[in-house]
Amino acid sequence: MDRLAQYEYVVIEGNIGSGKTTLTKLLAERWNSRIMLEEFKDNPFLPKFYENPKQHGFALELSFLAERYHQKRDELNRTDLFKPGIVCDYSFAKSLVFARINLDPDEFELYQNLFSIIHGRLAKPDLLLFLYCSPEKSLRQIKKRGRSYEQEISLEYLSQINQGYLDFFKQQSGTRIVLLNTDELDFVESDEDLQTIFHVLETNHECGMKIVETR
Repeated sequence: MDRLAQYEYVVIEGNIGSGKTTLTKLLAERWNSRIMLEEFKDNPFLPKFYENPKQHGFALELSFLAERYHQKRDELNRTDLFKPGIVCDYSFAKSLVFARINLDPDEFELYQNLFSIIHGRLAKPDLLLFLYCSPEKSLRQIKKRGRSYEQEISLEYLSQINQGYLDFFKQQSGTRIVLLNTDELDFVESDEDLQTIFHVLETNHECGMKIVETR
């Protein structure tokens, strides 16, 4: 692994439109790491869910759960002598966060049982960086990238996602979780902002949740 990398398995998380995939690609290039990107573009339930969440929510969340588990299991078990590290643009825990929002109580109880069985079989990341941004900024980014099936997403829904992640992180132990406020950062247009985030990622963090303000 490149000497800049402090961790072997890093996860970049964030709300919809937070830039996690873009940052994951930039970090993997900088560290010469393997990259794992969430595979959702071909999910047939996603456009249907945005049209009718109540009807298609359970099928969508189950399909994501299965896809994420198989992808993470396969990638984390694969070895590459030339690229031993791996950077991923989603945490497996996001399945639980979104399911809590999208499912009714009975469906969520069943889903949570399935999640608990599967979750324990996967390795924890050495570092999880959460790109926190306000719902307003997330919505601006969503509008900017222009995916048709995302255009009806509301500020309330984005707020629920943020809160769901924060609630989940508070319950975790034994994992390095860094919450980085990115409301005043633009790491796509500003190299200075990008270097700021790289510095956070290349710092030795202790286990537990840590909040980082850069401005």
